[in-house]
Amino acid sequence: MIDDVLARNWGWVALRGVVALIFGLLTLSRPGITLSVLILFFGAYAFVDGLFTVVSAVANRHGEPHWVALLFGGLFGILVGVVTFAMPHMTAIVLLYFIGFWAIFSGATEIAAAIRLRRVINDEWLLVLVGILSIVFGIFLISAPARGALAVTLWIGLYATIMGIGLLILAFRLRNWDKNHHPTPNPAV
Repeated sequence: MIDDVLARNWGWVALRGVVALIFGLLTLSRPGITLSVLILFFGAYAFVDGLFTVVSAVANRHGEPHWVALLFGGLFGILVGVVTFAMPHMTAIVLLYFIGFWAIFSGATEIAAAIRLRRVINDEWLLVLVGILSIVFGIFLISAPARGALAVTLWIGLYATIMGIGLLILAFRLRNWDKNHHPTPNPAV
């Protein structure tokens, strides 16, 4: 059952919460640096991913009927990486759209998980709250990306901090549920 899997893996939920909390607090303390680093990481990722895709397409062109499409996909990734480094301000706006859509999708899945967990744990509303915050945050980013990337970076930090706290609370509730429903057997003495 999915509830058992989630409860048995409560540590991963906790780790996700810790990472979100650390990212959120660092973002709140250094928003300008965070935005610049986020853009540079995205550009480096797109460039390297495109490079590897081109190499893979050319190396595997024999016997692969769609290697040309793969090649063009890789070249596009390289182009996106170069444009990111050449025009970071334009990349920031596009990146905000990606983050906005990701937050909406992530929020919807968190609400769906909370609905599944409502019979299993108490206070599943925390996960619903995190999901609603994600959706509202995503809509905000998509509707007003030009209001200032630095201000949006602060919102990202606040969102990640709240999400991290919510995930940590959920993880410990899952751990308690797992302990109550799957007690560890006492070793024979």
